[in-house]
Amino acid sequence: MLWKSRKTSRRSFVAAALLAAFAAPQIPAVAAAVERAPEPSASGTPARVPAPTGKQPVGTKTLHLVDTSRPDPWKPAAGKRQLMVSLWYPARHQGDRNAPYVSKELSKAVLGKEDLAGVRTNSTLGAEPARKPRPLVVLSPGFGLSRLTLTTLGEDLASRGYAVAAVDHTYEAPVEFPGGRIETCEICAKPDMAAVVRNRAKDFSFLLDRLTAPGSPLAVDRSRIAVVGHSIGGASAVEALRGDKRVDAAVNLDGNFPSDLPADGLNKPVLLFGAQRAGNTENWDKNWQRLTGWKRWLDVPEGGHLTFTDAPWIVDRFGMPGQIPPDQVHGAYGSLHGTRSTALTRAYVNAFLDRHLRGTPSPLLDRPSAAYPEVTILKK
Repeated sequence: MLWKSRKTSRRSFVAAALLAAFAAPQIPAVAAAVERAPEPSASGTPARVPAPTGKQPVGTKTLHLVDTSRPDPWKPAAGKRQLMVSLWYPARHQGDRNAPYVSKELSKAVLGKEDLAGVRTNSTLGAEPARKPRPLVVLSPGFGLSRLTLTTLGEDLASRGYAVAAVDHTYEAPVEFPGGRIETCEICAKPDMAAVVRNRAKDFSFLLDRLTAPGSPLAVDRSRIAVVGHSIGGASAVEALRGDKRVDAAVNLDGNFPSDLPADGLNKPVLLFGAQRAGNTENWDKNWQRLTGWKRWLDVPEGGHLTFTDAPWIVDRFGMPGQIPPDQVHGAYGSLHGTRSTALTRAYVNAFLDRHLRGTPSPLLDRPSAAYPEVTILKK
């Protein structure tokens, strides 16, 4: 597993625990630790993912896809590239079979215990999708992280009318396949992050091939597609925007670019949404001038690298994992608790997607908001 600050990097063979992995890539080295007490809950009440803010019922399905056009780049002996994908979508009806957040097997694989298997989502398992074609949003997690870390964002987007697909990039994190087979990270010891970005872009294109083809499990509007990614997933989202003509917009959630964008620039909409970036601008500064389309650079000074994932509310519910070194805690989580982290991430990502996939402007992207004083517009 790679631990990488914005100023220094070091490799560490941390135990394969999900909450420890939450602190993995690209977090700034900040000395101060933050006290985070577990959030109280009613006795006997199962933990639940924060409720979506939209009005539409949400369904969920899981896909196992095989790209027969290429061998797996990280483990050629495994054969063709295989991916696991979570779908969230507006459903025709709300059911009573809310999907689990994670299986017992995967919780054991990443945590060594089943704690996260008790968490429930807000999505009806196997619900029939609404028939109207929807704008499609692809989600990509950080390096070493599961796609489940973007569940709160995915469910919220679906409740607001988007079709959402979150993809696990196999051999970059623990991934569970049908039958309970768990594949672990094959490249965590010595990853080439530029190669990771290139390969993830291929994963996205393959996924789009499947989701926009006849017989797709989702009703997708092929003229309105965005990719949203956290950490290296964010850099990969921008790469997909550059390389796949079907992608119309991209969001980079606090991800450094391992390679600079081409000198001829990228004339499509991009949102750079970071944390503690005011004093750590070098990587994004290099590429800002090469973003020649609509763009915004937002910062959450009190946030951390993981503010944009499910990590903050999980920490609020279960407590801070002991595997994270004290001097990395603030860089990973900042001082915001899960409810605010979730709310601001959802609000600004939705505002960006509504503007560029639906043509609905939002003042959130143009000026400071009294509703979200934690967010600063650094550049536009």
